[in-house]
Amino acid sequence: MDNRWRQRIHIEPETGWINDPNGLCRFRGNYHVFCQYSPDRADGSTPRRWGHFVSSDDMFSWDYTGDVLRPDIPEDKDGVFSGSAVVSGNLMHIFYTGNVETPDRAAYQIHVTSADGHIMSSKKVILTPADYPEFCSCEVRDPKVWIEEGIWKMVLGAKANDGRGCVLLYEGSDPDSFRFVKSFDKPGHGYMWECPDMFSIGGHKYLGLSPQGIPSEEFRFQNVHNSGYFRMDGDCLQDFTEYDHGFDLYATQTFTDGKGNRIIIGWMGAGDAPYTNATTDLGWQHCLTLPRILIPDKDGRLRQEPLINDRLCGSVYTVMRGNSLTASGACDIRIPECGKETRIHLGDAVISYSDGILEMDLSCGDVGRGRGRRRIRTGDIRDIRIILDCSGIELYADEGRFVMSSRFYPENAPEIRSDTDDLIITEIKDMEVRRHGRRRSGNDR
Repeated sequence: MDNRWRQRIHIEPETGWINDPNGLCRFRGNYHVFCQYSPDRADGSTPRRWGHFVSSDDMFSWDYTGDVLRPDIPEDKDGVFSGSAVVSGNLMHIFYTGNVETPDRAAYQIHVTSADGHIMSSKKVILTPADYPEFCSCEVRDPKVWIEEGIWKMVLGAKANDGRGCVLLYEGSDPDSFRFVKSFDKPGHGYMWECPDMFSIGGHKYLGLSPQGIPSEEFRFQNVHNSGYFRMDGDCLQDFTEYDHGFDLYATQTFTDGKGNRIIIGWMGAGDAPYTNATTDLGWQHCLTLPRILIPDKDGRLRQEPLINDRLCGSVYTVMRGNSLTASGACDIRIPECGKETRIHLGDAVISYSDGILEMDLSCGDVGRGRGRRRIRTGDIRDIRIILDCSGIELYADEGRFVMSSRFYPENAPEIRSDTDDLIITEIKDMEVRRHGRRRSGNDR
C-alpha cells in the first residue's frame, strides 16, 4: 500500500473516515480521545460510530481500543453523533447526539457511562425533541457537559426556526435530569451552530463553537464552515474570533489536562469543502490536529501552542537561508525572530509573510488537491513556527496568535528552505499507536 501520506504525529484512522473529536478527558491518569468514525468507508458514507484512543501520560503514544459506541437503538439508528465526557467519581459520563433521519431530522441526547472508556453501559435517552424550546428546530446536537459548583451543565448547538444559529444551555442536579435555562445567539453569525464549548481560562469566559453560514471575507471566514470562539461578558457574546485560518479545521473541543492547561483538539478537515484528500482512494481519510494549549493574552484573545513533548524531539539542524533540508518525517520548523518579509518553501507548498499579511499557498501542482491560497491580516509578527507532517501543516505565527492548518500531499519528501531567514528544524519522533494490541511500526507506513 502507498503509505507516503501516512501521518507520523497526528491521530488518523488505519482504514475508513474520522471527523469530530469527542469525549476529550483525563480519567484515572489516562487521556481519552474519542472521534466520529466510519471504519468501512473512506468517504464517510456509513453511519457514524465513536472510535476510541487512550494515552497513558503524554498524549503522544496511543492505544486504539476500537469503535466503542455504535448506532443500535431507535434513537441513534442513523448515527452516533458528536458529544463529550465528564469524569465524576469512578465513572466517565459520556453524552452524545443520537441521529434519526426524518424529514425534520430528529435528534436525541443520550447518556452512557464507562469505567474504562471502552466498555459502555446501556444507553439512556435524557432529552428528546419535545425537550427543546419552541423557538428551536429539531436540529439540536453536540452536547458539551461539565460540572460547575455541583450543578451539571450542558450546552447544545442548534438552529432556530427563524434560520439563525444558537446555543442552548441546560442545567440539572444529576446527569440524567436537565432542564432548559436560556439560549445564546449573535445576529449575522450563521444559520447553525455546532460543537459548542463553554469554558473559562485566566478569568476570561469563552463560548467556542463551529458556526455554519458565516459569509466569507477576504481575510476571514474563508472556509465553508468555520470554528472559533466568542469572548463573553456575562451573557453577552463579544466579537467572534477564528481558532484557525487554514483550509482544514473544524469541530474543535477543549478539556483540562493534568497540569490545569486548557487543551484544544480539532478535526483537521472541513465539511462541504470544494477540495479533496489524496488518501481517500487508498482507504482512509482525515486526521485530528495536534493537542494545543490555549493561553489567553491580557486582552482575552487566545493563543495556541502545539503540545510537543521535548523527549520526543530528535536532532536539531540550523538551515541557513538558501540551503535546504529534506523532510524524512515530521519536524518542527522555527523562525524565532521574523523580519519584515519571510518566505519558506515546503516543497511545492509556500508560507510567506509580507506587509502584515501571512499567506499559505498550496496552489502549485496538485499538492493542495484543490486547495489554493489562504491569506490573513496579522500586522507585525514576531515569529513563525511550522509543525510539518507527511501530509499536514500546522502553522503558528506571533506566538500562536494566528494559526493555519491544512492537509497537503507532496509527491516526494519536501525540501525545506527559506529565501529570507535561517531556519531551526527539529526532528520529531513518530507517534506510537497500538491497534487492538498491535503496535504500528515503521514497516506499516
